[in-house]
Amino acid sequence: MGYVHDTHTSQWIPPTMVYGDTAAWAMAAGQVSGSIVYGCDATDEVANLVIPIIAPSNSVALKGALLKSIEIDYQIVTAACDAVTATIVKMTRGIEGAVVVVDAAVAFSQTPTAANSKSADQHKLELTLTTPVWIDNDEYYYVKIAFDKAATSTVEFLGAVANFTLRF
Repeated sequence: MGYVHDTHTSQWIPPTMVYGDTAAWAMAAGQVSGSIVYGCDATDEVANLVIPIIAPSNSVALKGALLKSIEIDYQIVTAACDAVTATIVKMTRGIEGAVVVVDAAVAFSQTPTAANSKSADQHKLELTLTTPVWIDNDEYYYVKIAFDKAATSTVEFLGAVANFTLRF
C-alpha cells in the first residue's frame, strides 16, 4: 500500500448520527420526497443539535485527518428562528480512571453570517476552522448548534459534511 495525501477528502454525517436535546426531536420524512431529516417541533425554545465529526484520527503527528471545515445542511420551516449559534467543541479522552476533558471551543468563521442563518429557508452553513487541526486519536470533535426558535419555527437537519486532508 502506498502513501496517501488527499487534500480534498470529505465524510458525510447523516441525520441518523446526531443528537438533539431540549426540543422534541425525531426522525421524519423530509420536505423533498424520499429524504429523511432529524427535525424538532414548533415550540418557542432553544433547541440544541449535536453533530459528531466523523473523521480518521491517528496517534502519529501530522497523520490521519487535518480537519478544515464542516458544512451543515438544515432548513427552517414556517417561521425564522430568533438566532442560530454554532460552536465547534474539542474533547480530549480521559486516561484510565479520569473523565473526558472539554477543551476550549475551536475558533472558526462561518458562511452565511449568523444573521442570515436564521431565516425560514434552506441553509448550508459552512464552518471553516481558523487553524485546521490534525485529529489525534485521544480527542474527538463535535458541532453544537443552538436554534433559538420562535413559537412556530421548526428545524430539519438533513446532514453534514466534514472536509479534511487525509494522510496515511
